[in-house]
Amino acid sequence: MSRLYAALIASAVTGIALPTAASAQCQGCYVPPPQPCATCYQRQVIPPQYRTVEETVMVSPGAVIAHRTPAQYRTVMVPQTVMVAPEGVQYERTPPQYATRQRVEMVAPAREYYVATPPRCFSCGY
Repeated sequence: MSRLYAALIASAVTGIALPTAASAQCQGCYVPPPQPCATCYQRQVIPPQYRTVEETVMVSPGAVIAHRTPAQYRTVMVPQTVMVAPEGVQYERTPPQYATRQRVEMVAPAREYYVATPPRCFSCGY
């Protein structure tokens, strides 16, 4: 009786371990349960996204420059010198100068996600 049980157990084990008729049509794509998750999902990576931003920056601020003008003298007669214009100050205003600067900034960091992959064999589902 123990030989009969041993024969039944051996036939049951070989029946489970051997591929079925459905998986025989799949040319070796049969994966015994439990299926590993590495074959179920595929990792997708999106690189970081950047953009170029143009901004106006001040290169130099406006300024006021003072120029001194010396007094002007003229000789009216040989022994006499007379001041024609007193000494003074003239002001020159320089406007601020601007330039356009480009800089790169990150819009979105790198991301990764997992996508379910379709079965490799459509007739057996694996």
